[in-house]
Amino acid sequence: MNVLVIGANGNTGRHIVKELSNSSQHFVRAMIRKTEQANEMEDLGARPIVADLEQDFSYALENVNAVIFAAGSGGSTGDDKTLAIDQEGAKKAVDYAKKMGIERFVMLSSMGADNPSSGPDELQFYLKAKGAADAHLKESGLNYTIVRPGSLSFDDSTGKIEAATSITDKSRDIPRADVAKVLVDSLTIEETNHKVFEILSGDTPVEEALKNIH
Repeated sequence: MNVLVIGANGNTGRHIVKELSNSSQHFVRAMIRKTEQANEMEDLGARPIVADLEQDFSYALENVNAVIFAAGSGGSTGDDKTLAIDQEGAKKAVDYAKKMGIERFVMLSSMGADNPSSGPDELQFYLKAKGAADAHLKESGLNYTIVRPGSLSFDDSTGKIEAATSITDKSRDIPRADVAKVLVDSLTIEETNHKVFEILSGDTPVEEALKNIH
């Protein structure tokens, strides 16, 4: 697939680009905000494209047939950026993908996006924004997968996860590299089509876990 990674320069985004580049099944385009980020993307094996989620970025989706949305405003910005990037930026990406007939859309969401009021006070606005973006994708008619990890770590990949519609024990975290593998594998594992599921570190190899989501 020709895959556009939106949010390619983020902490998880770089892992996604690397995972796609290492796959013989995919050609990766990395959407970045600044031209100075292009060299790193090329080093990771991607074709960089400069675009801004707060502007018209429809041209970034030309000649691709799958999108992985992994952009985020980051923890140091205010509610206005969360709204602009995590909610409205994601919605625009969905609308562009639908307009262009793109086959596949994988969304990096977050645990708690389905019930923001149950999350910590400081995260409720963020979770509400993610939930709104997820709902927009589900209603779009696109072939979607929505992945909701728990707390992200910078630990090395284990290649093993737990994946379920709802995970009971949410006390663990998950390495960003494993989240990236889940997002990339979801592109081609049919059992993830039209699914929303949570992931954390676990005991099951990623591919097997994704084929047995319940």
